[in-house]
Amino acid sequence: MSTDFQQARVVLGARLRELRTEAGLTVRQLAERCGWAPSKVSKLENGRQTATLGDLDSWARETGQPANADELKGRLRGLETRQRSWRRQLAAGHRVVQELNAVQEQQARNIRLFEPAIVPGLFQTPAYARSVLTDVSERHGTPRDIEDGVRARMKRQETLYQPGHLVQAVIWEAALHTLRCSPAAMVAQLDRLAGLPGMDTITLGIIPFGVRMRVSPKHGFWVMNGSLVIADTWNAELWLDAADDVALYLKLWDELNSVAVYGQHAQRLIARARAALDLA
Repeated sequence: MSTDFQQARVVLGARLRELRTEAGLTVRQLAERCGWAPSKVSKLENGRQTATLGDLDSWARETGQPANADELKGRLRGLETRQRSWRRQLAAGHRVVQELNAVQEQQARNIRLFEPAIVPGLFQTPAYARSVLTDVSERHGTPRDIEDGVRARMKRQETLYQPGHLVQAVIWEAALHTLRCSPAAMVAQLDRLAGLPGMDTITLGIIPFGVRMRVSPKHGFWVMNGSLVIADTWNAELWLDAADDVALYLKLWDELNSVAVYGQHAQRLIARARAALDLA
């Protein structure tokens, strides 16, 4: 969990406590009014649980200050711009998430991305994407609108054919060997990657196994237009737009890019991964 996110949640909790005490209510009294366990009130006030919009409506109403609901929701939206739970994002299914990603990518003239062990969504084949989205739905217990999600993910790739866009991708060689789909589907995915370098809107660098790296490939991240970082964790997507955060991730991308290989050397790494699948 990001430090900024936790701090923002603590600040929201302090505001909730303030409203409760102004109303002259104990933790137990407010819990009874809201139909909650007292522990939920304590967790919300101490920043150990993230409130929902419904929680904030109940809190404002039962403390006798319904007009404060909008203020509280604004604080929650500000908090969630830093960390967006995958489970919450996927509550309406994959298609909605993919369409929102498409809007962002269409608006970005430059995308610098790094992925340590997965083929970036913009480069995925339908079979690879189908397997990944199925795994995600099973892991988070979210709606299985897999085919709608795959179609929306494929539509995102239209950005790659629009002049004026540049996607600068760096992936670790592990992404070529991590089987997120069947071996046959992975062969097709590697063939797709091999055909990307000829496109004007894409640069594809691959960091080979065994090279000296100054940073550990901990997680994937995308830098949109040099002003917003979107980073993935197991449970959430982090959005970072503070100048120092963006500067750090741009520096990390430069360091990763400095040890990546391009052109024929990158093609040899892709071919080696494909050959390993043929032999399996």
